[in-house]
Amino acid sequence: MLLKEAIIIRIEYFLHKKGLSSLWDLYKTTGVPKSTINALLGAKTNNLPRLPTLLHLIEGLDTNLMDFFNDPMFKDIVDSSEDKKDID
Repeated sequence: MLLKEAIIIRIEYFLHKKGLSSLWDLYKTTGVPKSTINALLGAKTNNLPRLPTLLHLIEGLDTNLMDFFNDPMFKDIVDSSEDKKDID
């Protein structure tokens, strides 16, 4: 599974757990700009959120980094981000 896919699944999980159902609710709850949320959750990009952005989303969904990433799906993540560099 790609890292972006796993992050989206977890955001959606905590969104529903909090009783919210739309991106508008996510924007209102977290304060993260709608354009940033759309870019993150959009299917056309491989953009990953910056850590401060992810923290705002997570805190707005009433959880923390440990709980957010505490899921077996993160065990076998594949990183397909465009900004990764080969390190030899």
